[in-house]
Amino acid sequence: MTAPQTAMGLEARPHVAGHFRLQWEEVQKAWVLLYPEGMVKLNGSGGEIMQRLDGEKTVQALIDELEHQFDTSGLAADVLDFLAIAQRQGWVKP
Repeated sequence: MTAPQTAMGLEARPHVAGHFRLQWEEVQKAWVLLYPEGMVKLNGSGGEIMQRLDGEKTVQALIDELEHQFDTSGLAADVLDFLAIAQRQGWVKP
């Protein structure tokens, strides 16, 4: 039995998991995660988050960048929720 994964903190430096490849699919006009068995089509906000995961930037820096780019505030909960789902799915590693 594996231990449950904990929520990603603001100081985590997440990256796309090794067996996934993130790329823009022009035909679908969307970011997708490719893996040996298939593909995950991301929604707009998921793509915006995933394309910024470089293993160097903290989650807090990612939130700050998104809030600045989209001239808004209060994105922390949504970003953390998405990252929790992505981590459970195995798409990202902290």
